[in-house]
Amino acid sequence: MKVLVTGADGFIAQNLLIRLAESGEFEVVKFVRQTPAQALSALVQHIDVVVHLAGVNRPKSPKEFITGNTNLTEQLCAALAATERSIPVIFSSSTQVECDTPYGKSKGEAEQALWTYAEQTQSSVYIYRLPNVFGKWCKPNYNSAVATFCHNITRGLPITINDPSVTLILVYIDDLIDEFFRVMRDIPAISNREICQVPKEYVATVGEIASTLETFCNSRKTLITETVGTGLLRALYSTYVSYLPPESFSYPVAQHGDQRGVFVEMLKTQESGQFSFFTAHPGMTRGGHYHHSKTEKFLVIKGKARFGFRHILTGETHELYTSGEQAQIVETVPGWSHDITNIGDDEMIVMLWANEIFDRNRPDTYTHPV
Repeated sequence: MKVLVTGADGFIAQNLLIRLAESGEFEVVKFVRQTPAQALSALVQHIDVVVHLAGVNRPKSPKEFITGNTNLTEQLCAALAATERSIPVIFSSSTQVECDTPYGKSKGEAEQALWTYAEQTQSSVYIYRLPNVFGKWCKPNYNSAVATFCHNITRGLPITINDPSVTLILVYIDDLIDEFFRVMRDIPAISNREICQVPKEYVATVGEIASTLETFCNSRKTLITETVGTGLLRALYSTYVSYLPPESFSYPVAQHGDQRGVFVEMLKTQESGQFSFFTAHPGMTRGGHYHHSKTEKFLVIKGKARFGFRHILTGETHELYTSGEQAQIVETVPGWSHDITNIGDDEMIVMLWANEIFDRNRPDTYTHPV
């Protein structure tokens, strides 16, 4: 399938073009800001679908709204109609269509040109009135508060919030591109004047977004991560990290050492415990305690280990052996004291997960020899 992408040097298009290249399904023709509108007639000759992303939202003169939004779309529609083929168009419009502004009016006029094209050629037209789109590569200090906040916070710069209670409707770039792919792969006919929706939209206040991004920044010190695996937090965290400058791709964590080896905490979660690792020199033993409720999982990734267990009531004992040569999880059990000894000749390295963040006031850790 051959796709014409207008506005191919913009934020949405950059993400779309990468995904088109990854899929291997599409041949891409690009129309960028410097391409003369007269070139459209030649560009659309063998096109199967158009993703019309070009537009003007920050002009030097209000007249550019007309030339960059209304007139360009009219010229695109005329070029498509001249092919005498039915060529579907996906169009990134704006929720500003509903506002009485020069930008909103120009986007509305562009929509009208597309509706007319659809009626004249029986082509499918998919118009998305997009709210605030955010994600990697969005330009900061332009039209996206999320992009500006991410850029500034990752660089230790201040952010300005006039009214933290303002509510934003947000669309994440990957969700938008998924929707465009769904349409391109299965072009269904749609009724005239039907506005399309991106299936996933998020709602949050400016203050909530800023606070969340500040929390992401602070997590490098607290080591506590938010629930960034799903939904808006996942999208915001991915976006936030994408704005890190290369010199901030890494950060130090505390390393606690003694005669046995070192212990390092890596990551803590709000509800699912924490991750760490420790080392032990040959012959050294760690542990020698029990828990009432806390549970742990150990994975030896280097060296040889002996795990010892003793039931604190019955005195029953158990031991097992593992090493970095085998992937074997060892669990601690409430009510059993436990320790781990390096029985090899080299340093032992062990990954550790505990089901709760360590609380010095309530450690749930009691010394008891194995």
